[in-house]
Amino acid sequence: TVSFDKGLLNIIACPSCKGKLVWHEAKQWLVCRGEQLAFELEEGIPVLMSEKAKTLSSDEMEQVPL
Repeated sequence: TVSFDKGLLNIIACPSCKGKLVWHEAKQWLVCRGEQLAFELEEGIPVLMSEKAKTLSSDEMEQVPL
């Protein structure tokens, strides 16, 4: 489990739509609800590049915390 500073959620945004990101603890992803994208962390650092993001299915989106 990687340590992620949730305070970063106040200053980072989705690179695609500039929307708010949500931390998905179980998957260790930053998720953009609007774009249905998941951004992974590499060595604790968010990889906020749209081309490296994972597009989430409806089922995966249901698992994202509010």
